[in-house]
Amino acid sequence: MASIVTASFDRNNVTPIRRERTQISVRPVEFAGGGTSGAYRARRRSRKRARIEPSSSIAKRIFDVTAASVALLFFAPLLIAIAVAIKATSRGPVLFFQYRYGYRNRRFKIYKFRTMRNDAGDARGVKQTVQGDARVTAVGRVLRKTSLDEIPQLINVLKGDMSLVGPRPHVPGMLAADLPYEDLVPYYFQRHTARPGITGLAQVSGCRGSTAEFGPAVSRIDYDLDYIERWSLRMDVMIIIRTIRKEFLSGSGF
Repeated sequence: MASIVTASFDRNNVTPIRRERTQISVRPVEFAGGGTSGAYRARRRSRKRARIEPSSSIAKRIFDVTAASVALLFFAPLLIAIAVAIKATSRGPVLFFQYRYGYRNRRFKIYKFRTMRNDAGDARGVKQTVQGDARVTAVGRVLRKTSLDEIPQLINVLKGDMSLVGPRPHVPGMLAADLPYEDLVPYYFQRHTARPGITGLAQVSGCRGSTAEFGPAVSRIDYDLDYIERWSLRMDVMIIIRTIRKEFLSGSGF
């Protein structure tokens, strides 16, 4: 009889795969071929049909349009005041336009209040804002800290470019840990199977700001895909509430 080599291991010394990750995160992908029973595959297909993708949900779209319209009317006096403050304290337009990745990788023009000096702004958005960035104006610092510079994106929601909640839209060529995001995270473009959002699960979970460090950059994409997989209207409402508490009331932007 051929000899059999056995290996033993100590269960207490086993490290979870996610903790062993040192270079790149590889999200598990379900094998589409054989290897599973017919009954199991049937259950998987049944669950897949029952779950509605965020971008295919009529209820989500109705919620977005209704909530965005109400918010624009509610914020109208504040929007006018912000526009006057920007125009009175710095030269340049009130709004800032930039192209971002949208649904299915289509690019769209995003609207924001201008928070930087007109001669120092980064139209491509590749150079990220850092703490104490000299390009940011005095009014811009207040707008960024309270996330009020994002309010014009309600127009993007009405146009259908964005949703209230979803993965935050990135500029094409955005860097993460000094690499193009799609090179750092192989499944990066899967996040574009949903409309981008003004806020998202990643942002309320602490993954906001710089993507210079590997861990937070990868975690941000993981949160985006987790949102797409578990999406519900209730989840959207909870994320919006957490955003109001975390961003508008506490102020964590820069």
